[in-house]
Amino acid sequence: MSGYLSGGEQQMLAIGRALMSEPKVILLDEPSLGPAPMLVEEIFGIVRRLVSEEKLAVLLVEQNATMALEVADHGYVMETGRIVLEGSAEQLRSNSDIRDFYLGLNEAGSRKSYRDVKRYKRRKRWLS
Repeated sequence: MSGYLSGGEQQMLAIGRALMSEPKVILLDEPSLGPAPMLVEEIFGIVRRLVSEEKLAVLLVEQNATMALEVADHGYVMETGRIVLEGSAEQLRSNSDIRDFYLGLNEAGSRKSYRDVKRYKRRKRWLS
């Protein structure tokens, strides 16, 4: 055994250490960045339990919009450092721009093809 922790193990250890101080709010910055997909699922399962069982507020900074909106009550979409959209997780999940740009879904709700996804263009009205 090498003695090193994987990215997911490090994140779970950091969450555990933070919980020892009995916080009211915890900030998680990109918990899906780095760990294997199975560990990402486990980390988000922990987040769900912290919110539902421990009544802990979680401020989640995450680029994986699908995972973030599964655990969020409310969300903010930022582009170039500015908030361009905000609302309940349900409102954001049903927003056509979010579905198109961040979730990779077409109007019918199915996954877009790679050709469609690679033609992403940010809506200029967001930044005006």
